[in-house]
Amino acid sequence: MRPRVIAEIGCNHKGDMEIAKELIMTAAVFCKVDAVKFQKRNNKELLTAEQYHAPHPNPHQSYGSTYGQHREFLEFDVDQHKQLKAWCEQYDLAYSTSVWDLTSAQEIAALKPQFIKIPSALNLHFDMLGFLCSEYEGEIHLSLGMTTKQEERDILDFFVKNKRAKDVVLYSCTSGYPVPFEDICLREISRLRESYGSIVKEIGFSGHHNGISVDIAAYTLGATTIERHYTLNRTWKGTDHAASLEPDGLRRLARDLRAVQKSLTYKEQDLLEIEIEQRDKLKWRNH
Repeated sequence: MRPRVIAEIGCNHKGDMEIAKELIMTAAVFCKVDAVKFQKRNNKELLTAEQYHAPHPNPHQSYGSTYGQHREFLEFDVDQHKQLKAWCEQYDLAYSTSVWDLTSAQEIAALKPQFIKIPSALNLHFDMLGFLCSEYEGEIHLSLGMTTKQEERDILDFFVKNKRAKDVVLYSCTSGYPVPFEDICLREISRLRESYGSIVKEIGFSGHHNGISVDIAAYTLGATTIERHYTLNRTWKGTDHAASLEPDGLRRLARDLRAVQKSLTYKEQDLLEIEIEQRDKLKWRNH
């Protein structure tokens, strides 16, 4: 199956629509990925009053004097998301968004994207999952970071009960920014395939690590959708940039995944056409 590469922009646009447009354009024209993904939050619904008015835990990364003001600065409204979707369509990219609360899920579902992402932090928000099951017809992508095996089973049982499991793309994920290699746990992909591969649409991989070699291994283990954070500059202010790929890294990832996909075959005959001429010139035979 051809790998699907998703560039997760998230909030790496720094609250600036022009940067968001450049990220879309670069992802399409230079990186040649399949989709980009943003985030949508209703911050006063998602956060308690105490969380909203507390200082950012990393003040030097904050865009506001409180965590709530920081989050509001980075937030795009529904009309802006409509524009983001239109730009994606202009560049032949799939547009998507991670939704962090029920209101955001309702707003983004109304835009009818190809898929909506449930981040690891919200994968037990069954009211939101229930809304998407009943009111949204596209794919439901869901990450399993910070999730116990019992919670995982509860989530899958919920989608089966609601007759939507075949629309689910289930992501192996470790929640950390960045994640050291020993905590990526790639064999979880094999476990998810064995446990749920016949139940869901696809198994995916959402990575927050350095480099791109791990993603190639993830694909060969059976993760057919690969999602990576993406930025124009890893030194920009914001907590996600350091765990993101810059455009050249994302371009090489997309290129290499597709090269691996072409190469994962058996020989259709004993001697391939490319080998016949070389055999005549090079093959030793006992005459």
